[in-house]
Amino acid sequence: MKIKTIDINAKEWFDKINGNSYFSGEIVLNFGMKTEKTLFMPFQYGYGDHYQEMAFELLQTFLNIEYKGVLWRYCKENKIILRANKQENCLKRDL
Repeated sequence: MKIKTIDINAKEWFDKINGNSYFSGEIVLNFGMKTEKTLFMPFQYGYGDHYQEMAFELLQTFLNIEYKGVLWRYCKENKIILRANKQENCLKRDL
């Protein structure tokens, strides 16, 4: 499967009682194309850009990628369009 685009959409919830952030999300490969495929990231601990790191780990497993760098560099080197978005201040039930 030739990857042309990677879209990462995550939602983040902050647990005020314990002071921890959590996220979940989806990864869409080749958005709008015949080869479009969606992968889901489960609810997990993380804040900031950690969702992108976890998305890349999932992609490495799914696509059998052996790369020791970060996602944005992998996309740049392989001419893949990367779009990442995180919606903050979501409710836990939205994740």
